[in-house]
Amino acid sequence: STWTVSAVCWCNIPTAAPNASPPAKSASDFKERNFRLKNQKLKQCILCALFTALIAAGAFIRIPIPVVPLTLQYLFTMLAGLLLGGKYGLAAVCVYILLGLAGLPIFARGGGIGYVLEPTFGYILGFAAGAFATGVIAHRKDRPGYVRLLAANFTGLGIVYLFGMIYYALISNFYLGTPIGLWPLFLYCFLLTVPGDIVWCLVGAVLGKRLIPIMGTERTS
Repeated sequence: STWTVSAVCWCNIPTAAPNASPPAKSASDFKERNFRLKNQKLKQCILCALFTALIAAGAFIRIPIPVVPLTLQYLFTMLAGLLLGGKYGLAAVCVYILLGLAGLPIFARGGGIGYVLEPTFGYILGFAAGAFATGVIAHRKDRPGYVRLLAANFTGLGIVYLFGMIYYALISNFYLGTPIGLWPLFLYCFLLTVPGDIVWCLVGAVLGKRLIPIMGTERTS
């Protein structure tokens, strides 16, 4: 939805002198501000669409490493939060999820509403929550440093794995009828896959430090 301005606070406008001309400058400033807000909104929507496409493509870009191939999907969801802020980062991931559930084959194993019964769907939900948390934490300051960026990235990563592991256990136990113990769950759903994502957290902090000032992302809380 486009941003609108509901009212103008006239108390901030200096009182005009007797017989003075109408405050045309205030009207001009109002139009200019409204124009900037619309441009900012349009820019954010375009960037959301771009990151939705990157997240979809990232599921299929695999880096062959031992045991578990590394994809770029988590990197792109994390960057969505860092560069767009929490609200728009969340929006980009949610659009990706909705498109996949609508039937587009943009998830790792296809698409469609039935994908909610896949044990790994929890990680996709975690991407949305993680992107929001990453953006909110990172943009508590206008120019976050490496410490804040790393804290934001690792918080988001923890949320992704929390969603993913809980969802995996629930689907395995109550839908598939193949119970999984705590140790196998920890091993296969966290320990074997998290090293690559830790690398992405470090890469994301470096990219965020360089790109956030360029993009001029507004703080989101």
